[in-house]
Amino acid sequence: MQKRKQILLALVLTLVMILSACGGSDKGAEEPAKTADHPQTAEQGGKADSSKEVKLKMVFLGPKPVDYDKVFAAVNDKLKPKINATIEAEFLDWSDWAQKYPLKLAADENFDLIYSANWAGYSDQALKGGFLELTDEMLSTYAPMTWKAMPKISWEQAKVNGKIYMVPSNKPGYVEKLILYREDLRKKYGLPEINSPETFAEYLKGIAKNEPGMMPFTPEAGDWKLHNLDRIMLKQKNDWSMPDLDLPLAFTLADSKGQVFNVYERQEFKDLLTYYKDLSDHHAWSKNVLNNKNDYMQDFKDGKTAAVTQNLDTLGAKMAEIRRDKPEYEAALADLTPNNKKSVSISTQNGTSIHATSKNPERALLFIDLMQNDKELHDLIMHGIADTHYKPVGDDKFESTSQNANYSGYSKWGFDSPLNRVNVSFPQEATDMAKIWEGKVLHYPLETFVFNNANVKTEVANVSNVMLRYAVPLEYGVIPDIDKGLAELNKQMKAAGIDKIQKEMQSQIDAFLAKQ
Repeated sequence: MQKRKQILLALVLTLVMILSACGGSDKGAEEPAKTADHPQTAEQGGKADSSKEVKLKMVFLGPKPVDYDKVFAAVNDKLKPKINATIEAEFLDWSDWAQKYPLKLAADENFDLIYSANWAGYSDQALKGGFLELTDEMLSTYAPMTWKAMPKISWEQAKVNGKIYMVPSNKPGYVEKLILYREDLRKKYGLPEINSPETFAEYLKGIAKNEPGMMPFTPEAGDWKLHNLDRIMLKQKNDWSMPDLDLPLAFTLADSKGQVFNVYERQEFKDLLTYYKDLSDHHAWSKNVLNNKNDYMQDFKDGKTAAVTQNLDTLGAKMAEIRRDKPEYEAALADLTPNNKKSVSISTQNGTSIHATSKNPERALLFIDLMQNDKELHDLIMHGIADTHYKPVGDDKFESTSQNANYSGYSKWGFDSPLNRVNVSFPQEATDMAKIWEGKVLHYPLETFVFNNANVKTEVANVSNVMLRYAVPLEYGVIPDIDKGLAELNKQMKAAGIDKIQKEMQSQIDAFLAKQ
C-alpha cells in the first residue's frame, strides 16, 4: 500500500511539473531553438546584465592599422566603464578577405561581431546562418539610440526574408565609382581631359608610353568578380542596376518591369572586352594582374601607379592625404560617366552583424549603439586619437595629421553615422561633384530590392566559380581570342545554372513590384 502511495505521489508531481511548464512565461516558449546553443546575457530591467566583464571580438576587412594597439586601448578605456566590456579586433586583408570571410563564418569560429555589407555577401551569409537575427525587441532594448536614429527604410532594406541580420551604418553615400589619376602627368604629356572611357584609355596608353617605370592602372586586389572598372563601364555607363554584384545579372533603370538579362550575353559586354583587350595589349596594367596583392591605394600614393578606382568619399579622402604628404603630385578625380544617372547606396552598403554563435549578443549590440552614437567613442573608432591622428575642428570637422595614415584603410565605415566628422581638407572638387550628383540621383521602384538566393544556392556557387575562372581572365585581356573566350564563358555559365538564377531573380522582382 505504501509503495502504491509513493507511485501515485510521483505521478502527481510529474503532472504538476508539466502543467507548470505549459502555463509559465510565454517568453521561454517563443525563443528559437538555437537560443539554448547560443546563450545570451541575462536581462535586468530591460538592460543587459553587465556585472560580468566580457571581451568582444570583431572581424574587420582591410589591413591592421599600424597604431591599432594605441587606438583600441583608448577605445577600451572609454568602453569598459560604460558596458563593462572591451573590444579586440581581427583584420582580413583586402588581398584575401574574399576567401577568408565566408570560411570564417562557416567554421563557427569564436567571435562576436563582423563587418557586413551587400558587396561582401550579406544576404547570402545571413541565409547560411552566419549572422544572428536581430529582432525589433533586441534592437530597441540594446541599441536604443540607433533604433531611434535610424530611418525606418534602412531597417527595411537590411531585412533578408523579412528578418534583420545587420545594424546598418546611418550615413548614405553614392555608389558610383570614379577614377583617381595624376593630373600633373596628364598635362605633362599633353593628354586629353579624362571624362569618358575613351579619354581614360588615351591617358593610360600615354602613361604606358612615357612612364615605363610606372603602372598606368592598378585594380583593387582580391577576387572581385565584377570589379570597380566593370561597374563604371557596364553599370554606370549603361544606366543598369545589378541587384547582386557577385552575379552577372542586371536590368535597365528605365525599365519599370525590371526585366532581368545576362550581362555576358549583351553586346555591351563584348564591346567592353574589346576595350579591355586593347588596354591590355598597350600594357595598361601588370601582366601579373590576376595575382596582384598590393594595396592599390598605397601604390598610387607612392607613385607606382597612375590611376585607381573607388567611390567619391574614399578617393576624396585619399586626395586630401596625398596633397598633404605628396604635394608634388597633382591628384585629380575623373567621372567617366558624367551624363548618366547617379544612385544613393542602400543601407546594407556598410554595417555590422553579430555572429550567430556569439555568447554576448546584447553586449555586442550595446557596443554598436555606442560606436554610432557616443560622440567620444565614435571619434575614436572613426578617426583615432585626437591631436595624434587628427585634430578636431569644432564639433563636426577635423584636420588630418602626418600620422593619420597609421590609423586608416580598414572597414570602420560600418559605424558611419550623423556624428561623422568632415575633413577640412576634403577636396573642393569632390564636394562640387557631390553637389552636381545630387541633381542626378535616380529613385526607381526596385531601388530597395534585395535578391534572396536561398532557392539557388548551388547554382550561385557554381556561377561564382565560372566567373573567377573564365570571366575575370577574359576581362583583363589574358585570353587572346575574345570570341572564343566569350563563347566558352557563356557555355560554362549555362552549365553552372545561370538561367535558373535569372528565372528566380525575375520571379522575386515580379513579386516585389506587385506589392508596390
